[in-house]
Formats: sequence, C-alpha cells, structure tokens
Amino acid sequence: MTGGAPPDWSLPLLAAGARVRRQAGYEWRGSAPAEALRRRLTAPGLAGAPRSFRPADPERGLDILDGRWRLAGALLDVGQGGDPWDRSSPTKRFAEALHRFCWMRDLLAGGEPGAREGLRLFLDWERSFGRWSAFSWSGPVMGRRVMELACAAGRLGGVADPEARGVLLASLLRQADGLVRDEGEPVGAAERACAAAVAASALEGEAAGRVGAQALARLVKALEVAVLPDGGHRSRSPQAALELLLDLMTLDDLLLQRGREAPAAVSRALDRLGAAVRFFTLGDGRLAVFQGGEAGTAAAVTATQADAEEETPRPRPFGYAPHSRYQRLQGSRLQLMVDAGPPAAGAWSTAACAQPLAIDVSGDGDRLITNGGWSPEAAGPQAWRLSGAGSTVTVDEASPGAPVAAGLAGVLGPRLLGGARRVEARRNEVTGGVWLTLNHDGWAPIYGLMHERRLYLDAAADELRGEDRLAPVGGRPTASAPYQARFHLHPDVKASLARDGRSVLLFGPSERGWWFRNDSSDVQLEASAHFEGGLARRSTQIVLRGQTRGGTGARVRWKLAPAESEAGRSLGGGAAAAAAEEVRR
Repeated sequence: MTGGAPPDWSLPLLAAGARVRRQAGYEWRGSAPAEALRRRLTAPGLAGAPRSFRPADPERGLDILDGRWRLAGALLDVGQGGDPWDRSSPTKRFAEALHRFCWMRDLLAGGEPGAREGLRLFLDWERSFGRWSAFSWSGPVMGRRVMELACAAGRLGGVADPEARGVLLASLLRQADGLVRDEGEPVGAAERACAAAVAASALEGEAAGRVGAQALARLVKALEVAVLPDGGHRSRSPQAALELLLDLMTLDDLLLQRGREAPAAVSRALDRLGAAVRFFTLGDGRLAVFQGGEAGTAAAVTATQADAEEETPRPRPFGYAPHSRYQRLQGSRLQLMVDAGPPAAGAWSTAACAQPLAIDVSGDGDRLITNGGWSPEAAGPQAWRLSGAGSTVTVDEASPGAPVAAGLAGVLGPRLLGGARRVEARRNEVTGGVWLTLNHDGWAPIYGLMHERRLYLDAAADELRGEDRLAPVGGRPTASAPYQARFHLHPDVKASLARDGRSVLLFGPSERGWWFRNDSSDVQLEASAHFEGGLARRSTQIVLRGQTRGGTGARVRWKLAPAESEAGRSLGGGAAAAAAEEVRR
C-alpha cells in the first residue's frame, strides 16, 4: 500500500510519445546509411592520455586474466583466454557491467599481461558488437564504456600492432560520436557528454576535433541542469555527484595536458561538486546513503582530493545544502546527515526514494544508522526505494510514493510517483549544539497526518536526541493507525537489546559502544539489508512501533549517546562490564 499523490494520467501519453521517438531513433541508428557514416570516422593517433581517478581492483583483474568474471554479484567462468562475448550472461546486470568495461582498469593494474588481455577482449567485443545495437550502444552502457576505453587507450595502443591500434581509435571515435548524437533522458546527459569529450580530446584528427567541440558544447548545457548551485546532483543522489566529479576531473586533467583551458562551466562544476562531496562525506570516509546512491568507497572519495595541496587545510563542510535540501549536524564524534527535501521529480526521479526525513549517522568513524543503500546497480527489487527501507517513520507499513508500473518504467524509466512534495526544515544553532525541526506532508493525502521530526545534536556530550511526531493536519481528528519508526543499522554494527526491553546497545567496528534509548513501548530488533557494490549485506534494524490517536496523533522520543558517557567512565574497563550486564543475553 502506498500513499501520496493521485496517478498521473499524462504518463501513458508521455510514454507513447517516448516509445515512438525511441523506435524511430533505433531504426535510423541501426540502418545501413547510419552505419556507413559511422565507418567514415577515423582517428590517426592519440593526442593525450586521459587519467582515471577511479581506484582499480587488482584482484579482480587477476581473476579476469584467469577467465573468472565476477561482475554485479554473478560469476561467469570462461577459462583462461576464453571469450565472454559469445556466452550467455548470467544476469542482465552482469551483461551491463560487462559491456560497460568498468573492469578494464582492474585488468590494466596487472601490467603488460593485463594490457594484452584487455586489447584482446576489446577486439573480440568490436568484432561482435562494433555495429550499433539497442543494448550495447545504449547511452548509459556506452557512456561508461567510452570513458573506460579512453582512459585505457594509451596502454592498449602500446601493446597493439598498427592495425589493431587503428581499430581501437576508430571505434572510440565512432562511439564518442554516438554519444554526442544521443538524445536520451536528461539524467546522465552530463556524464555521456563528458565521456564523449574525453574520448574525442584524446584523439588526433579533424573528425575528433569536431566531435570534441560538439561534446563540450553539450556538456556545458548539461552541467547547468545537472549540477545545483550548492554542488549537489539534480537527482539528489550523493553518489551521483561523486561519479560526475570523477569524470570531470579526468576531462579537466586531459585538457590541461593538451594546453587547453576547460570551459568555465566545467571549472565551476568541479568546484561545486567537490564541496558537495566533502559535505556528504561522513566519519568513515564514505558518502551518506540517500536517494538512489550508495556509500561508495573511501578510496573513491579520497581520489577527489588527490590534487589538493597537503599544506592547505581542508575546509570544514558547510552545515546545510539549500538547493540539494540536505542538513548536516556535526559534533566531535558524531556526524548526522538528514534528507530535508522532496525526492527528485519527473525524469530525474528514476532512482529517487520515498524516504523523507531519513537520517544517516556516523560515530567515532563507524557508520551506525543508515539507509538501505538501494541504487540502480543494486541486485534488489524496487521495493527498497519505499519508506520502509529508510531510517524514518512509516504509517501502517505504507510508503508516500512508489515507482511507476513496470510497463511505463520500460519506456520512461522507473520514475517515482507521489512522495512528500512539501518538506520544511528549520535550523537553529545555539551554544553547544544545533536544533533541527523538520516536517513533510507525505502522509497527509491518505492518513491526514504530518510527520514532524525534531533533532538536537549536543556537541559537548556528543549526544543526538530525536523526537518523531505524527500530528493531524490542521488539527483535524483522524482514524487511528499503526506507525513504525525505523533505524537501519549498518551491517558492521552489532546490536543487543537491554533488559529493560527498550534500550539497544550498539557496537561498530571500532568497538566503541553507543546506547540507543527511547520511550517506545514496543521495541524490536528485526532483520534488514544494506547494499554495497550493488550487493545486499545482512543487517539489523531497530523498529519502534506504536499507534496514532485520532485527536492527538502520536509521539516517540529517542536518544543516541556514547556508552561511556552514560556509564560515567571509560568503556575499556568497568563500563564495558556495566553495559554488558544491562544487555539481555
């Protein structure tokens, strides 16, 4: 069951138009004349060596050298020297990862043997998929492949004979030209244009110069839409901001190699995205998990600061992002991020999640409370985009928004319908702490309730105090309904319920303890899951249950505090025993 806005009856018409345009595009791009035009594109050589700022996984590279392909949570064993292109992929996600060539940087980490194997695999791909096809030449798949091949071209060309080198460079230019001509959805347009600009700028020749100029012009326009003034990505995904930043860093570095200045829009986006990534980075060095984005890796986040002067102090992250609509509260040991805005709308909502006022909390460098971490790469159902997968409040196990039906999603993408559209936040910084008062209207259409969340971070005590209230809209009486306040724990967190049946003791990897106290009469530890690298890991969630009352709604209060501060002494000695005594064994 979901709440939220009524069905959008314009969507079927929108889908019908998109289907006609897509089919017309398919027919042209797959035609003999279009293929003949593509085949006329050639590049005489390389003009630069793009540098990828994404970390490689040498172990996966060694597996590929042995013919073991582990992609998107699936395994395909083709044997050493085998051809993965003439085999059926175990899953669609595996096939997408294979054709995106994200594994190429892992293979190249193995030195010359990896480069030779990478060249062989590319040439095999070119023979089978070098002609346009709806799957392997789709914008999202081709965009990533072009970026990876452009960054690998120098290494691959170094072990290639003249004929193979010519095939590589011509294919790279044809695919870059295909990206420039792609009229896909605005989501990903900046990433596709950036990949085309990198590939074309790395190649010599008049044709490459023309494609490069077109790609940069498209990129400038796309960045004005995709990057918000505070540096957030329009999809509101922190991970999307990180991924675009890494791509733009590659382009900026390449243009510098060639003695060219990046367009002002690129430089501006680099500055803004860099600030946003710092804002979204929590104490464990990874990103806050919201709106279709995972935490990513600390290595990828660190790479965005790779060229910063070590002597220059890193600026403190700002407290709130007014355009991205996130709030950050920070003490000496606790960092808290709050989703304080509505999900992205329309075409930008294909990865959006209906989880208003969700929180992500890090303490002492441990991720403690987080969200499900669903992303478009996740090997999990779209249900992970609903409210129950976020650390927020649900009513009657419902969600204030949900993805569109499968038929429409196949044409328009899995857009999110409904959801909270009015989200308000008030921030008050006082001596020793920060108050944050938020509310959203997602439950109003069906239940007549407003969710209000009040948060206070005591910077001196490093305590986070929260209050969740479901209030009748306009004071009107409503029917009684059950509610659930969920706090999803990171998979690395151990949780134990205390003897009082309410308090929960949390231990992260650092083995520092935190008490989660609350005044709910029904506290449960239940199974959950958290996605990392697209794969689900088992985890636990704290669920506080209660019942709204028709006239007054409902209220539940909770607090997260260091275990040693409550025990009054260091957790390394008697406090650990005191905490353990309080926990039900």
